[in-house]
Amino acid sequence: MPTYDYICNDCEKMYEYFQSMSDAPKKECPECKMNSLRRVISGGTGLIFKGSGYYLTDYKDKKAQSSENKKSNKKKKTKSKKKVES
Repeated sequence: MPTYDYICNDCEKMYEYFQSMSDAPKKECPECKMNSLRRVISGGTGLIFKGSGYYLTDYKDKKAQSSENKKSNKKKKTKSKKKVES
């Protein structure tokens, strides 16, 4: 449910209301009790992604770890081969 910003045309106070998208807009100002509230278009918070896989750092860390593991595995394999051959 979104948060809507309202401003009173008479007393010029701003309010925020957490209401459903299907709810009718508020009209009565809680301060001056006049029917002069209007909904203000705001930027909002934007789109928020939660969970893994949305950020570059999520992929970056996994690739860096896997490349480090490959390097360490190659070193171990080459060392073990040298011991067997000599």
